[in-house]
Amino acid sequence: MNPSQPIGVFDSGIGGLTVVHALMHHLPHENIVYFGDTARVPYGPKSAQVVREYAAQDTDVLLEHEVKMIVVACNTVSAVALDVVQKRSKIPVVGVILPGAEAAAAASKRKRIGVIGTVGTISSRAYEHAIRQIDPSVHVVGRACPLFVPLAEEGWTEHKATELIAKEYLFPLTLEKIDTLVLGCTHYPLLKGLIDRILHKDVALIDSGEATAAVVMRMLGEQKLLNPSTMKPNLKFNVSDIPQKFSEVGERFLGQKLGRVHRIAGFSA
Repeated sequence: MNPSQPIGVFDSGIGGLTVVHALMHHLPHENIVYFGDTARVPYGPKSAQVVREYAAQDTDVLLEHEVKMIVVACNTVSAVALDVVQKRSKIPVVGVILPGAEAAAAASKRKRIGVIGTVGTISSRAYEHAIRQIDPSVHVVGRACPLFVPLAEEGWTEHKATELIAKEYLFPLTLEKIDTLVLGCTHYPLLKGLIDRILHKDVALIDSGEATAAVVMRMLGEQKLLNPSTMKPNLKFNVSDIPQKFSEVGERFLGQKLGRVHRIAGFSA
């Protein structure tokens, strides 16, 4: 593989742009190709079999762009279909579950970790299994927070309604006396400030996207695949439906304008 080839990133929709943002921070010279399956979002409530089928198709989209690595930004796919992506690819594959679990286990002092995510991610108990493989003595409790996704996309990150919902979601976790919380959905970093205030800053927040970007940087370095160029990277954004909406909302997730967003045909809900 050529180090100048892009990193491929896919997600069920727009949330994976927070992972792209982290990659751009850690690896500012890497070319990136992103695919958001906006025609079929969300993946969280869907069956594992359907998610596995979608994951295979999403992988094929990135492979057509001759990427050197695939980052599965979607927590649901990372939880139930990472093996599908790995078997379909002959290149390195990184999901967001294991990096987030490793970061949480390292951060927790009292070995009491909370995980918030979509219904699919929490039901899979993927973070719990990953954390307990690292340290079987850790107490892990999960909590599905499905309303966080539409609130983040609406831009209501500091809205009073969002605060009330967040307090409702997080209260059972405070009773568990957690000292670390994994933000197990790519949308949740946008709510980090609000969550931090509700938990009174005595709980370490783990952004799986940031943890994943650090792992990607390490792996590319080990395999001598870091892009040596110091030129401005080439960023390509692709979706399966409604590019304009993706571009408008995506600016909040990426922290900058996306430029042209391409629609890839052949995907239907």
